[in-house]
Amino acid sequence: MPCLTKTPRFLSLKCPHSNFSLFKKLNLIPNYRRLSAKMEAQSSTTLVLCGKSSEENEAARLLKINNVLKLPDTSPVTAVLHSEAENRERIDGGDSFRINSYMNFLSTYRFGKLLVYSPKLASTHDVVSTNFLDLPIGAVCVADVQFKGRGRSKNVWESPKGCLLFSFTLQMEDGRIVPLVQYVVCLAMTEAINDVCRRNGMPCLDVRIKWPNDLYLDGLKVGGILCTSTYKDKKFNVSAGIGLNVNNEKPTTCLNAILQRLGYVSHQLQREDIVAAFFSKFESFYDIFISQGFQALEELYYKTWLHSGQRVIIQEKSDNQDQVSENVVTIQGLTSSGYLLAATEDGETCELHPDGNRLLDGPRFSTFISIQWHFNSFSISLKGSSEEKWPKEASLISLTM
Repeated sequence: MPCLTKTPRFLSLKCPHSNFSLFKKLNLIPNYRRLSAKMEAQSSTTLVLCGKSSEENEAARLLKINNVLKLPDTSPVTAVLHSEAENRERIDGGDSFRINSYMNFLSTYRFGKLLVYSPKLASTHDVVSTNFLDLPIGAVCVADVQFKGRGRSKNVWESPKGCLLFSFTLQMEDGRIVPLVQYVVCLAMTEAINDVCRRNGMPCLDVRIKWPNDLYLDGLKVGGILCTSTYKDKKFNVSAGIGLNVNNEKPTTCLNAILQRLGYVSHQLQREDIVAAFFSKFESFYDIFISQGFQALEELYYKTWLHSGQRVIIQEKSDNQDQVSENVVTIQGLTSSGYLLAATEDGETCELHPDGNRLLDGPRFSTFISIQWHFNSFSISLKGSSEEKWPKEASLISLTM
């Protein structure tokens, strides 16, 4: 996803050429770049509010009247009701997110029914997390472009036009299962993509889950999920964010590019259809998850993820660091707490925790990992394997045994 080049909203002032030397000598040349950035920072961000039913539209009206919506940087916000917007044709046309189409596609009873939309935001995740207590549970924020999108471990998520970018709110009471909700989100998105494909007479796309929260297609990353939570009044307020390459081919690939390669040139997946289908799937999966636990979804999840049977060679260092022994572990699935469950050749099991984005990339066979045990945090690095497809170098990650 290519980096965006920010275009200033205000033209820089220009001094007449004849006076330039005098201004330079007197050190009176203003810092136009700083002035332009300051003026842009002070400009208002428009948030368009729309509801599926009269109940959500009333909630949108109150949000506007009470002027409660804010951004983390405290910059001005202008809330506009979609029904009253003067430029609805522009909002619902062109490359913009088509609000009416989304509402027509949506068929949920809880999630996605109150929409907050903006053509350009720093981060949809920041909008829902900052305004969590003022938004109804299940509210969604959508943007056409983000310029400060976030991934896991403070990584930057690049978000050009063509991406599906949205975040939504949910609330949970059992803290033990909060870490597992990201897997429900991942699963719901993979299922939603294929539901839309089938409905439109297109072949299903083999979008797979790379644990813990990435989506891959044809070996390339096409999406990611970020879930954060805060604890207040004995409840966990969860903000879930999703980025999906729908119609932007750079820097990896996107869903529509793969469909075109398969010969479906005249048909394209639409962001509005995908996010509406996602909420239908997520609502169904989430109810199962809360009532029966993640175990009820595990079989479907394991059919979608990349890691079943993946073998990893662990290099164990002794206490004095002068000896190294190797153990082969095989990924078995997930533990009850949501981490990777691995088994040694002797049948012993261990739990693997991530702290990075390169864990388990590549084929199903062994990677070499340097590790320190004894219930401490330790660094591992992917050093290579018997298959040439593995990268020779990879970033460090951490595990906890």
